Amino acid sequence: MSVRQSLLAILDQGPCYGYQLRAEFDRRTGSTWPLNVGQIYNTLERLERDGLVERGAPDEHGHVYWQITPAGTADVASWLSEPVTRGTATRDELAMKLAVAATLPGVDVASVIRAQRAETLRRLRCLTAASPTVDADGDAEELARSLVIDSMVFAAEAEMRWLEHAEQRLAAHPQHALALSLATERPKRGRPARAQAAKVGA
Repeated sequence: MSVRQSLLAILDQGPCYGYQLRAEFDRRTGSTWPLNVGQIYNTLERLERDGLVERGAPDEHGHVYWQITPAGTADVASWLSEPVTRGTATRDELAMKLAVAATLPGVDVASVIRAQRAETLRRLRCLTAASPTVDADGDAEELARSLVIDSMVFAAEAEMRWLEHAEQRLAAHPQHALALSLATERPKRGRPARAQAAKVGA
């Protein structure tokens, strides 16, 4: 999720000061993505550097209101109109952990999967219990919270299915056949070959 773009989109509704902006972000994301004020101000300063927001003079309470520029409004419109593109590079910690564990001699990967399944199931139950029921008369904040939690529930359900799939695939191979010893060939400096990177991204 782009915190930068989300804060900019909120500012497109009107000027805000730092704490106000954090409160608005919480309202619109169901308080599921906590931000500290330092992160808010760092983001605002980068937006100002890029010409997307401007800071005003402090008011009588010392609040500095930030307002969006025309370039910022155009940036928000572009962000809202474009789909989110998922990267091809794998950065999922769990996938990396299982991939490495499966190649280490002496590691009981089935035990690793069982422990993860128990944790994912616990998280799924907590999320399901926390998911609010929103009817047609529900308020916008509850709907926003529900949408975010629903996304987390679906992700946890997908993780449960993937763990089952991984368990079945690993069970088809003897553990000793998967173990990799350290390579004796010294690696060359630099990035992986383009052909290999393309193969992974395909």
